Parts: sequence; structure tokens; C-alpha cells
Amino acid sequence: MSEVPKRGRRPGRPDTRRKILAVARQRFLRDGYRSVTMRSIAAEADVDLALLSYYFGSKKGLFGAALALSANPAELLSRLLAEGDMDSFPERALWQLTEAWEAPRSSAALIAMFKDAIQDDAVAALVKEALEGEIVERISELVGGVHAHKRAVAFSCVMAGLITTRYLLRLEPLVSMSREEVVRLFTPQLRLAMGMPLGRPLSPRTPPPPRSAR
Repeated sequence: MSEVPKRGRRPGRPDTRRKILAVARQRFLRDGYRSVTMRSIAAEADVDLALLSYYFGSKKGLFGAALALSANPAELLSRLLAEGDMDSFPERALWQLTEAWEAPRSSAALIAMFKDAIQDDAVAALVKEALEGEIVERISELVGGVHAHKRAVAFSCVMAGLITTRYLLRLEPLVSMSREEVVRLFTPQLRLAMGMPLGRPLSPRTPPPPRSAR
């Protein structure tokens, strides 16, 4: 009698995921984000390529896992951009990213990555390359026009400044503000960076609703 195939997790040794992550982190740090492929990591880790998709979903997911990010900013923004609601994008981006930087499960890893990027040139180069490829380019496509790339970089600069002062330097009164206040204060700056009209300010007590709720 033939055995009934088991459902659930794909076959693999218990340490397969750890091995993939070790190879991925080494390759990303050595070769940069753009030149590394899922296929090359699978080959070096000596695993089936399908396992990488099974464990991590995409190259962005693998990158986030390799740097121990339970909330990957590139993946968060990718989901927001996929929703296609341009007018509310700055508000939604601020809300989602501040949520990730303040959630207990993800904040420590994100802060550690930021500090590593400051102290380690290899990590800094890797984060820069991923930022350019997964965030700046995507926002540039969304904005469009002659100055799209500059506007996408300006958007990233406002976000990076907020993250640095609120979560690393912990500058007052910014660090004591609620997320609603932060969204209200920085949304106009992001809209200006992207060349968008300022629009109606958000209520300080009302977070931007997800697109599905509109």
C-alpha cells in the first residue's frame, strides 16, 4: 500500500532555514542586494529553489529575514504601493512604518539594523542598495514625471530623518508624541516631497484608514 502524502511543511532538514539565512546574509553583505539572486543562494545553500519561496516568499522577504527584521520596511511599502491609492499613500506609509518601529516584535531588530548600518560600511551599503532598489525606485514609478527620482529620494529622506530623531536619538518632544500626532505633523512634508497637494490635514486622533476601509 502506498503512503498518503503528508500535508504541510515541505520536506527538509530542521536546520535548512537557518542554513539558507546564513548563506543569504553572507552573500548580501559580500555582493550587495541587486546582484544576489534567489537561485544563486539556493545553489550555494544546496537546497531546492522552491524552498526559498516557501520559507521567505520573495527576495525582499529573504533580505528582511537575513537581517532579522520581523517587519521589513521594503515589504511594508511594497504592500502599500500595490494598493494603488496615491492620494493617501503618504499617510498610510507613515502610519505603517511608525507602527513597525514601535511594535515590540519588530522595533528592536529595526533599531539594531539602523545602528549596524551606521557602524558597519558593508551593512550600510547593503541597506542603501535595498533602499534604492525596493523603495526609491518603486516610489519614483508611482510619482512619475521628470523629477520622480528626486521626489522619491526626498520622501525617503523625510522618513529617515523621522526615524533617526524619534527612535534612535529620541529627541523631545518628538519622542513623546503619539503616532497620530506624528502622522499629522509629517504628512504635509511627505506630500510636498512627492509633489502632491497638501490636502486636508488629518485629525490628531484619527489614524489614516486602510484602503479597504475607504
